[in-house]
Amino acid sequence: MTETKEAPTRSGFIALIGAPNAGKSTLVNQLVGTKVSIVTHKVQTTRALVRGIATVDRTQLVFMDAPGVFAPKRRLDRAMVTSAWSGARDADIVLVLVDARKGIREDEERILEVLPDIRQTKYLVLNKIDTVEPPRLLELAKEINDRAEFAETFMISASEGYGCKDLLKKLAETVPEGPWYYPEDQISDLPMRQLAAEITREKLYLRLHQELPYSSTVETETWEEKKDGSVKIQQVIFVERDSQKKIVLGHKGETIKAIGQASRKEIAEILEQPVHLFLFVKVRENWGNDPERYREMGLDFSAD
Repeated sequence: MTETKEAPTRSGFIALIGAPNAGKSTLVNQLVGTKVSIVTHKVQTTRALVRGIATVDRTQLVFMDAPGVFAPKRRLDRAMVTSAWSGARDADIVLVLVDARKGIREDEERILEVLPDIRQTKYLVLNKIDTVEPPRLLELAKEINDRAEFAETFMISASEGYGCKDLLKKLAETVPEGPWYYPEDQISDLPMRQLAAEITREKLYLRLHQELPYSSTVETETWEEKKDGSVKIQQVIFVERDSQKKIVLGHKGETIKAIGQASRKEIAEILEQPVHLFLFVKVRENWGNDPERYREMGLDFSAD
């Protein structure tokens, strides 16, 4: 009797590079099949590399959702952009994501200038194609392919899922043979404490993206598993000025209450257990220049 030889396992790291709001976090969540990265209308929401893990048959794909590439103005900006390019250089495959509605702007020009230095296999991914006429898509694809070397071009809608299965299949076929990096049931390398903080930061931005600047962050201070199967979580929203604290609290505490309710609901769905979430707002002046905060976010404080 002849034994059937099992196919070898494959694994690889895939970095997503693109301008802010190109849809990188939405695409990672779509490919992984669940939420691992926060999504808001506010640009530059992703601050550090978030790894989402997808399993396709005997292949494990580790997606690195990096901060958007843009012209940095502050120390935090520089650290975020450095993190994005560092992830690309460490990856097996690089997906260059372009918002098809916006085409080639300053941020995309900047990416196209750096791409020749990235030796990894690169795929061009045109996103939000459901909002653009086909002739314009073909014109844009040709224009970008004339500017940089791509192994293949994919046209997708990350929010609707269109074209994402084909992209996933191609990635699974392309990554090298080798052992898996993570357990089969793991979907992210982000600790639950940090993911919970990121979810609250998402709700904060969704609620206050017009009023609140980037000088805010969320940290999970305590995480207590209760005997009744629930979890008690205490988080602190840090802002830089008293005026920002008042914005987050809102009239009679209504704003922070709404943020807490939305965050608690989503954290509970992910954990599949009841959650008691307590939010506090504190002023931490000039946290954007505190090396400790950068270490917590996995960013390089000394990035040029």
